[in-house]
Amino acid sequence: IVVLLAKKNARYDSEFFKTSLAKRGLTPEQTEVTLARYKDFQTNDMKIADNERALFDWCCKQTYIALGNMMTGAALIGIDSCPIEGFNYDEVNRILSEEGLFDANEYGVSCMVTFGYRAKEITKKYRKPTEEVIHWIE
Repeated sequence: IVVLLAKKNARYDSEFFKTSLAKRGLTPEQTEVTLARYKDFQTNDMKIADNERALFDWCCKQTYIALGNMMTGAALIGIDSCPIEGFNYDEVNRILSEEGLFDANEYGVSCMVTFGYRAKEITKKYRKPTEEVIHWIE
């Protein structure tokens, strides 16, 4: 099982952002331009800059990029996976932070994913026909 964490307080003017940009080796001018872009994005495009929960949810969405890549990579080598969101977030956050696995003031659990080999074949699932869910625009 892999637990994916998302950053809390990832606002454009947070120390987290400044530290992240410093690690990229940006010049002061590049840093200023990048922070301005994030400010505009968080303030005007997403309108999340002043909402702590919305900022956390945005960071959680970013973890799904890694989640998808992990699951695809596993499938390519014959390992099954299952994303998990149906759990008690407060309890999982409490247990993992009490075990010293992360600082609950800085991070929160976004989702989890299990990896392994199936013991038996999976029963066929109903899926909508491709034509109902994909619309090609030319």
